[in-house]
Amino acid sequence: MSKTDKALRQNPHALKEHREKNLEVAIGRQVRELRKRQRMTGAELAAQTGVSVGMLSKIENGVISPSLNTISALAHALKVPLVQLFSGYEEERGCMHVKAGEGVEIEREGTRAGHQYSLLGHIGSNNSGVVVEPYLIELTDASDRFPAFQHEGIELLYMLEGRVDYRHGDKIYSLEPGDTLLFDSDAPHGPEVIVELPTRYLSVITYPQQR
Repeated sequence: MSKTDKALRQNPHALKEHREKNLEVAIGRQVRELRKRQRMTGAELAAQTGVSVGMLSKIENGVISPSLNTISALAHALKVPLVQLFSGYEEERGCMHVKAGEGVEIEREGTRAGHQYSLLGHIGSNNSGVVVEPYLIELTDASDRFPAFQHEGIELLYMLEGRVDYRHGDKIYSLEPGDTLLFDSDAPHGPEVIVELPTRYLSVITYPQQR
C-alpha cells in the first residue's frame, strides 16, 4: 500500500455515535452511564456529591439543568474530566444552501478588472478550526490576465467552462472543463492567459480559523 493510500483511508460514509440534541438529556445520560460503569448506586453518588437522591434522578433523566458546581461535583465523584459529561451533546452544525444564480457578488481584496466573484456560501465560527470560502469565478474579455493573488491556505479550482492557462508559482497549467488544480495558495497564482471565453470555474479556498 502506498503512502497516499494510507493517508486516504478515512471512511467518507462513517457515522459518529448518536449524540443528543438536548443538553440536559446528554449530561444526564453520561452521568447515568458512568455511574453504572463504576457500579455505583444512585444513593452512593448522591452522597458523594451532596445532592439528594431525587435531585440526582432528575439530573440523570434530563428533567432539570444542573448548576456548574453540581456538574463539577459529579465529574469529581465519577473521576472523569468535567468536559466528558458534555461529550454526548450534539452541537448545531452549520449548513448553507445557495440556489443557482443566488451567490453573493463580492469584491475580494486584490480583485482584478473583469474578475467576477460570487460567494457560494459561508460558515463562520465552527469547531473544525477551518474556514472554507467557495466562489464561482467568471472571467470576461476585459479580464486582467496577470497573476497577482497570494494568500494563506489551500485552494482548489474546478473548471466549468472555457479554457485558461493558469499560473502557480513558476509553472503554467492548461485548464479546460472538468480539470482540477489543487495548490498551496501562498505562492503567486492566477490566470495567465484566457484561451477561450466565456470562462467560469469554481474556487474553493480553505485556511485556518482565527482563534
